[in-house]
Amino acid sequence: MLRIVLPFVFLAATPVFAQQMTTAAEVRPILQATRGNWIALRDYDGQDLLYFTHLESWRCGLDRVVYAINGGPLTDWAMEPCREGTAQPNAIGADRLPYAVLPAGSVQRVDVMVVYDDGTADSATYERAAVLMP
Repeated sequence: MLRIVLPFVFLAATPVFAQQMTTAAEVRPILQATRGNWIALRDYDGQDLLYFTHLESWRCGLDRVVYAINGGPLTDWAMEPCREGTAQPNAIGADRLPYAVLPAGSVQRVDVMVVYDDGTADSATYERAAVLMP
């Protein structure tokens, strides 16, 4: 009988790794690689819900997130502070709503700019169809 033994991996380093993901140098490569996931849009209960969950999840290392709807004025997205010194500094609080509520069908385009804690910035533009959740 062939027996396969899988090694047990203990992830004791996970909290240390998580704590290290709190600077621009550490989160920039992740956010650049996942630019298509920065926001999501949901048509729900007669409203457009514009989600910033991904950016909230990588907020440590960010100084600011601003966005504009349909080419309108820039709006700051207020994020919780980084929970440095904890096992999960980027954890989103249980009472935190990581979305903006807008009138149904009103969001056609979203421009987003992230400003890292080192003063550099990245931006992206999203059309409704590209970020609309089913």
